[in-house]
Amino acid sequence: MSTVTQATSKHTDTAQAAVVFEGVRKRWGQRTVLDDLSLTIARGKLTTLLGPSGCGKTTMLRLIAGLDLPDAGRIVIGGRDVTRLGAQARNVSMVFQSYALFPHLSVADNVGYGLSVARVPKRDVAARVEMALARVGLSACARRMPHELSGGQQQRVAVARALVLEPEVMLFDEPLSNLDARLRVQVREEIRDLQRELDLSVVYVTHDQEEALAISDEIVVMEAGAVAQHADARTLVERPANAFVASFIGNANFLALPVLSCADGRAHCDLSGVPLDLAWNGPRIVRARIAVRPEALALEIIDHFAPHRGLAGVIRRATWLGRSTHYTVETTAGELTVSSHSLDRPLAEGARVAVTLDARGAHLLGEAS
Repeated sequence: MSTVTQATSKHTDTAQAAVVFEGVRKRWGQRTVLDDLSLTIARGKLTTLLGPSGCGKTTMLRLIAGLDLPDAGRIVIGGRDVTRLGAQARNVSMVFQSYALFPHLSVADNVGYGLSVARVPKRDVAARVEMALARVGLSACARRMPHELSGGQQQRVAVARALVLEPEVMLFDEPLSNLDARLRVQVREEIRDLQRELDLSVVYVTHDQEEALAISDEIVVMEAGAVAQHADARTLVERPANAFVASFIGNANFLALPVLSCADGRAHCDLSGVPLDLAWNGPRIVRARIAVRPEALALEIIDHFAPHRGLAGVIRRATWLGRSTHYTVETTAGELTVSSHSLDRPLAEGARVAVTLDARGAHLLGEAS
């Protein structure tokens, strides 16, 4: 984890945060899943833990829920040290990937189950269940059984069941993975609207970059049990902290370019005769490594004998995805991925092209090795 992130986490008032990890370590057998992890998750925000399989994000969620306990370090929820407390002693609710509904109970009984276990009076249970179902748009389904509902409706029941407990923090473990593409968009928007309406503190786990960018106030990008970067979506895309974040969030291309000069917080680079002016506050360098988003690259057909500006290349693959065309282009600087939203027919495989770059979609990572 970066020094900046560690310093921010350790000096934040824990009473003002939803969740705080302080030097948390977790091992499974001989494998260290989290090692000295420090992180502050803001109150009243939707914070997403994002990363590839095995990076530690689900382990973090289970540690917050009290389903697992850390081997070292401290976990604070709402200003209270819960490090050694089990799940029942924490005021958190979890929405699981599999929904985990009781098939023999009605929708209303599923939603009210946690309240009944907590011995809340039946009259209060009924009122709170009714309110929770109304908030997720399922008032008319209270008497139905889970098998009578669609996948999206079952997911809303799971959300209502977590919501009815009035938790300090709501946890979502890849809640949309069992839904089809169109329904995923609808349900994620409903979750986001609910979080904003009720000012909920939400920790949300996913490996889907588009999903994370669409719903999050803040995103914690995880790599091998450590925080690679913790920022809002725009910062992650436009100013990734390192090559891993740039590649994972934006499927970035990486280029090594000569640097003509460094002055006044800018690095003046050259891309095959095309000047690039990029932000750079580091030491003077003569060759830079930059991350370039696929949508920041443009293609132009070139004649064999005509002069051109940019990188010369050949289209090796063209994949039309409905809303855009993704090209794999072999260039003099290596293989590049280009995303085009042009409404024209896709360029043909084998076509010779010039690749140009919009500097607004590039970020200088450091000196090229």
